[in-house]
Amino acid sequence: MGDCVKINPMNETPTLLLASQSPRRRALLEVFGWPLEVQPAHLDETPLSGEHPQDYVRRLAEAKARALQSAARPGQVIIAADTTVADGDRLLGKPASEEEALAMLRRLRGRAHQVHSGLAVLEAASGRLVSEVQTSLVYMRSYTEDEMHAYVQSGDPLDKAGAYAIQNRIFRPVERLQGCFASVMGLPLCNLARMFAALGLPFPQETPLLCQRALDIQCTFYPQILTIDGKHS
Repeated sequence: MGDCVKINPMNETPTLLLASQSPRRRALLEVFGWPLEVQPAHLDETPLSGEHPQDYVRRLAEAKARALQSAARPGQVIIAADTTVADGDRLLGKPASEEEALAMLRRLRGRAHQVHSGLAVLEAASGRLVSEVQTSLVYMRSYTEDEMHAYVQSGDPLDKAGAYAIQNRIFRPVERLQGCFASVMGLPLCNLARMFAALGLPFPQETPLLCQRALDIQCTFYPQILTIDGKHS
């Protein structure tokens, strides 16, 4: 059994710089009520030859964080993330068309796949950086062709890796989940708390509660994230 991470009560307010234009990541960070600026990092996101999905998302998250270091103010903390859907060794990014979205949804329907979220936190003043990857196992329900077509026509899947949003309450694509709901959305908040603690930065003790309230879910997975063996996953 690993040691439980101690998240100290917040005694100062960090200023966050989010290296992403994702409205979902921004909304997740806003639950803390901290000063937040957004400056997307534009990089070539092509996977390297033979690159494992977990290595891919960690590499991109770290690269996005470092890309903003020169633009950040000394007191800012840069947060960068990258999320991909993996069906075996095949990465499913954002669909380029409705036809591609339909193909992805058919591929995933009634089956399990993995979602990998890479997360990097960089302290602008010191240049210290930590990164983690949170992997979740997602089981899709057997939605019908009509449901799938209606969802694609709504436009919602076109900016989502794997062509779906776990939080969509109309389509409800996911039957069950082994892992972190917020991570599948693109920003695992409990991992973020653990990484802030590793850097000696303040973070609210009630992070799991804030996350569950914001997403209107019940989570039993967070103790597995906030208990570590001294190493980052």
